[in-house]
Amino acid sequence: VLSEKPGPDVGRASREGVRQVIDHLQARMTVDSLLLVVLIGHGTFDGTDAKFNLVGPDLEAREWDSLMDTLPGQLVIVNTTAASFPFLERLAAPGRIVIVATDSSAQRYETRFAEFFSSVFEVDSSDINKDGRVSILEAFLFCSEEVGRWYERQGQLATERPVLEDSGDGIGTEAGGEGMDGLIARQVFLDQPIESQVKVYPEFVELFERRDQLEQQVDNIKMRRSDLTPEDYRRELERLLIDLAKVSSIIRNKTQ
Repeated sequence: VLSEKPGPDVGRASREGVRQVIDHLQARMTVDSLLLVVLIGHGTFDGTDAKFNLVGPDLEAREWDSLMDTLPGQLVIVNTTAASFPFLERLAAPGRIVIVATDSSAQRYETRFAEFFSSVFEVDSSDINKDGRVSILEAFLFCSEEVGRWYERQGQLATERPVLEDSGDGIGTEAGGEGMDGLIARQVFLDQPIESQVKVYPEFVELFERRDQLEQQVDNIKMRRSDLTPEDYRRELERLLIDLAKVSSIIRNKTQ
């Protein structure tokens, strides 16, 4: 954890502090590691590149990208600040998940995304498919919806539109949008992987495997959408989602 005001187990949020943490992670991470990087604070855009404000000189998005490239494993990068969209364009890479609070560098007003993301993994309603776990995709969808609701309650036009990118093309997709993004984020969790769940609940191994098979089938049908008629796509997707909900409900009830 890095902050403007360092303390016990908290480093200084400066260029040097960030680089020291990256050096430390390089020595600890492997290709099987999962790292979540969350930037909360203030962001700016100078017309060329976006920056995340630090104590002292800031780091531009391209510099963050260079630092992230030195780390092995699965990376999930969440920039909750204003004018954060250039981070998505810069940091997008195959297998990497990037979430930003805005869909444009022109969105420079204070954002609300961090408020909801900071507690998303502790909120029951963020488990959208009710399987007892919250994926990165579910976290993104939940926070996006909560951001929209916040502006509605204020009677204001939304000045931020969160975007997720995990296809590597640097374009990104808003919640509910069309595109290939979300296929990786759907399968990434911060809690125990299925192997750990099986060790804890070995009697439910078939249920865990069935759940994962259905989730993969949902992803596959979405990838094949352009090859199907609208009726066939909706019918097949509905069937899979119903089956997934049933299996997830059984798992949740048996493991509580």
